[in-house]
Amino acid sequence: QVQLVESGGGLVQPGGSLRLSCAASGSIFSGNAMGWYRQAPGKERELVATFTSTGSMYYADSVKGRFTISRDNAKNMVYLQMNSLKPEDTAVYYCAAYSGSYHYTSQVDYWGQGTQVTVSS
Repeated sequence: QVQLVESGGGLVQPGGSLRLSCAASGSIFSGNAMGWYRQAPGKERELVATFTSTGSMYYADSVKGRFTISRDNAKNMVYLQMNSLKPEDTAVYYCAAYSGSYHYTSQVDYWGQGTQVTVSS
């Protein structure tokens, strides 16, 4: 069983920054894509960013240029650096591990429990 644990959420002012962390257990981390999703109140869960097993990245249009996903395979960690935060970024953010190398050719096998990010003045 792979377990994912998110941390780093909190309250931040518009224009501020947060760094989310996801600690992953199990050997699946290095060979599979990892991603971040978010779910705002009243909205469906949406894909924010992914990091493939070969080092390429995907970002939703709404976060391009502001968010950066990275991973440290040696530490079984994946991160989401969020800059220039906007109130519309407010959501619960979830770490996800995919069944394959790319999010568009595989499914999410494991989810973290989520961490709340609130952007407000």
